[in-house]
Amino acid sequence: MTLLSSSAPNGRHAVGAETADDNGELSEYNPLDYRNLTRNIVQELMTRGPYTLPLQDRFPGAGVYALFYLGDFPPYRDIRSPDVSQPIYVGKAVPEGARKGQRSGARAAGRELHTRIGQHVGSIRDAENLRIEDFLCRFLVVTPLWIIMAERFLIEHYRPIWNVCLEGFGLHNPGSGRHQGEIAWWDALHPGRPWAARLRQTRTATQAEHRLARFLGSQEVAEQMTLWDIQALDELSKT
Repeated sequence: MTLLSSSAPNGRHAVGAETADDNGELSEYNPLDYRNLTRNIVQELMTRGPYTLPLQDRFPGAGVYALFYLGDFPPYRDIRSPDVSQPIYVGKAVPEGARKGQRSGARAAGRELHTRIGQHVGSIRDAENLRIEDFLCRFLVVTPLWIIMAERFLIEHYRPIWNVCLEGFGLHNPGSGRHQGEIAWWDALHPGRPWAARLRQTRTATQAEHRLARFLGSQEVAEQMTLWDIQALDELSKT
């Protein structure tokens, strides 16, 4: 499935939509612009799959991925995506050692992308009110140079609720003796991860549902999400 139309579900522009400058005129298209190159990666991602979870075949490489919800969990009735076009969560997996310049190609890495998606399968299975059968996935092995930019574009474009509203899905067990932090919004709404139960229970499922309802009801809040916010979320989710 490609996103080449001028509109997308929930009033969002499709990935391939034309853009205008501050004067409302169509902007000049530069195919080598970072944003346009990143948009091409996202378009390619949305043609892959969708795949059921857990993934049946192992594969090498790093890259980006998107998860889609098709179930009937009541708070998600407005964001479920039977046509697999609006992700509930997007993420990345970078090659081990990439930040130190030890790896230069996605396929020179291990199985980071497959492993990361597998970790999410575990989190969904741990949740008391989610079923892995209600999720589909798209993923794309990407040259490491573009992985972070592609993830940021995905978050900025789709604003998936598990990225920008109910944060915490991508977190790991902080480890022994490091459970002084407060429970994440995702775990408040989806209890079940054993390590999350040892965190300070400062948020409730009811509060999480109210937070989600306010987010979905306020496009203005969503539109004010800046790249600085994306970078802050990226730092929070680093392993």
